[in-house]
Amino acid sequence: MNVSVETNDNVMSPFTQPLTERVTFEALSRWIAHGNNPIVEIQSIDMGYYLVRFHHAHGVSQLVDEDSNPRRFTGTQWISRLLAPLGLTHGLLTWPEITDEMIGLPAQPIDPDDVLAHGTRVAFQTR
Repeated sequence: MNVSVETNDNVMSPFTQPLTERVTFEALSRWIAHGNNPIVEIQSIDMGYYLVRFHHAHGVSQLVDEDSNPRRFTGTQWISRLLAPLGLTHGLLTWPEITDEMIGLPAQPIDPDDVLAHGTRVAFQTR
């Protein structure tokens, strides 16, 4: 069974098997080698760190290290250098909405599709 999901101008390609909720770079490399093409989300978090999540037909997967801890990056250039060789050309930079910082009110949970719809496109190109 081949499944394609379209979000904005990005297309998630057919898959052989779904990614797990937590995925290492090595597992992601193998998955992409089978012709899969996830939507890459670069989530900006506090203190200048970035997390990477992959949106695909079965949900969302977090990039983790060998110990299954979220892999944190100190700049988008490091994400680009890691993912560009896999053929991934861009990602969407997003920001989590946890509280309204100005007045301390909790924000409503946001649907992952809404997060991507309001993200900023980042090209994976380093010089």
